[in-house]
Amino acid sequence: MEKSFAERVKNHTEQIPWLYDITQEDTNWIITSSFMIFTMQTGFGMLESGCVSIKNEVNIMMKNVVDIVLGGLTYWLFGFALSFGRSPYTNPFIAFGDFCVDPDLDDPIKGAIYAAFIFQMSFATTATTIVSGAMAERCNFKAYCLFSLLNTVVYCVPAGWVWGDHGFLKKLGAVDIAGSGPVHLIGGSSAFASAIMLGPRLGRYDNGLDPLPLGSPVNAVMGLFVLWWGWLAFNSGSTYGLTGAKYEYAARAAVMTMIASFGGGCTSIAYSLIRLKGKIEVIDIINGVLGSLVAVTAGCFLYEGWAALIVGAIGAIVACMSMPLLDRAGIDDPVGASSVHGLGGIWGVLAVGLFAQNPLPLETTNGRSGLFKGGGWYLLGIQALSCVCLASWGFFVSVVMLWCINKIVTIRMEVHMELMGADLTEHLSAFRPCLDTSEVENMANVGSNPAHDSKIHIIQEMNRKQKHKLSRILKDITKNRNFGINVARKLFPAKKVPKPKSNTKIKSSRISVGNATAQSRKKIPTIAVTSDNSPPPMAWVD
Repeated sequence: MEKSFAERVKNHTEQIPWLYDITQEDTNWIITSSFMIFTMQTGFGMLESGCVSIKNEVNIMMKNVVDIVLGGLTYWLFGFALSFGRSPYTNPFIAFGDFCVDPDLDDPIKGAIYAAFIFQMSFATTATTIVSGAMAERCNFKAYCLFSLLNTVVYCVPAGWVWGDHGFLKKLGAVDIAGSGPVHLIGGSSAFASAIMLGPRLGRYDNGLDPLPLGSPVNAVMGLFVLWWGWLAFNSGSTYGLTGAKYEYAARAAVMTMIASFGGGCTSIAYSLIRLKGKIEVIDIINGVLGSLVAVTAGCFLYEGWAALIVGAIGAIVACMSMPLLDRAGIDDPVGASSVHGLGGIWGVLAVGLFAQNPLPLETTNGRSGLFKGGGWYLLGIQALSCVCLASWGFFVSVVMLWCINKIVTIRMEVHMELMGADLTEHLSAFRPCLDTSEVENMANVGSNPAHDSKIHIIQEMNRKQKHKLSRILKDITKNRNFGINVARKLFPAKKVPKPKSNTKIKSSRISVGNATAQSRKKIPTIAVTSDNSPPPMAWVD
C-alpha cells in the first residue's frame, strides 16, 4: 500500500513544500499576521461606504460581509486546493488535492497546513472585496452573492501560478512577495470588468465628469487608516516567518511600506493642489496613499529607501491620474478600484524588475536583481509576462462569470431600486429603527412615478419578449431611447405650484386705487405691521 504524504514526510522520503516548511515561531508570526490582515475588511467596508451615497452604505457593508462568508467558504471547499493542492493531477496551470482543508490529527505538518490556509484565505477574501467597490450602488445584491461565492476561482488559480511550487510563473522566476499581482492586479482587473458589465450609475455623468460627493468623507478616511494598519501585516507577514534572516526582512518590509506611503501621500497632495488650484480633494489623497501601498507590495523588502519612495510616488500618480481617464471612457468605478488596485498593481509588479535587490540569504528572487541594480532584463521580462497573464485572466474570467450569473439573476438593479437606494429596497431592516417599513414592504410598485413608469415597462418587455440581457438593455436605454443613465433627472416630474382658489387677480405689486377697475375694487386684504408679537390686525380696503 502506498504511504500517505504525512508518512513520507515523517520518514524524509519526500520534500516538504515551501508553504509548510515553517517552524513554531514562524507559525506564530503567520497566524498573528493573518488576524491583522483580516481587519482590512473593516477598512475596505468603511472606505467604500464612505465613498457611496448614504442610501447605499448599508448595502456596501453587507457586500463586505458576504465576501468573507461566501468567499471564505468556497476557498475552504476548493480554492486552497486549486492554488496549493498536492496530487498527481497537479500541473503548471492548476493544482488539485487537499479539498476541504482538514488534515488528520496524526499529520506531522497539520499545524503548518492550518497556518498556511488561514494566511492564504485572508489574501483571497481581500481580492474579492476589492471588486465590491467598483460594483457599488447599482449591483443586484443577490447577484453579488453569487459572484462572491464563485470569485474564488478568479483568485486561486493565478495565485498558484505565482506562489505554488507547481506554478509556471514561479518556475520562470516571477517575484511577488505580498500580492501586487495575485491579489491587487487580479482584484483590479476583475473590478474593471465588473464596472464595464454593469455600466454607469444613473445620472453619473449628467453634470460632467467630476467625482460625485462622498457620502461620508470621515468614514472613508477612517477606512484608509485601518487599511494602512492592515497593510503592515500584509507585507511584513509575507516573509512567512521570523526564523533565520526572515525577521530582518520583515522589519525592512514594514519600513519600506511606510516610506512608499510617504512618497504616495506627498505626491497625491501635490497633485490635488495643482489640479484644484490650492484645494485638496479627499479622494485624491486616499487613493494616492492606497496606490503607493499597492505598488510597494510586490517587492516590499527588496527595495532600498530611495527606491521605495519612488515606487510609492509613481504608484500614487498612476492611481490619481488614471481615474479621470476611466470616467472619460464612461467607465464608472465609484471607489477607483480599477485604477488603484489594477493599474497600481501592474506598476508594482514591474517595479520589482527595475529596483529589486537580491535579498541574501533568502532565495526570494532566485539570485536575480532588477534592471537598475545590475540584474539585466530577465527579471523585468518575467514580471511583464506576469502582468499580461494575471490581467488577462482576471478580466476575461470575470466577464464570463458575470455573464453566466446574469443568466440566473440580473446583475443590474432595476431602475426604481437604484433611484430609491439599495438600503431601503434590499436591506429594509436598516431603516426599521427609525421608520415603519411595513407599508413599503407591501407596496406593489415601489418607486413608481409617472415620469419613469413607462420606461420600466419598456425594459421589462424587452427582457420578457426579446430575451435581451444586460448589455443590450443598457445600450438601448442609453443610446436609442435616450433615457436612463444620462437623463436620470428627467425621471422626476417638476413639482407644480397649485393656483390660488381666490378670484382676485393682481397684475402688479402696486395697486392704484383711484384708477382701479370695477373688478379690482373688490375687497383686498392688507396686513398692518405691529411692533409686538401679537397677531397683526386685518384691514380691508375698498
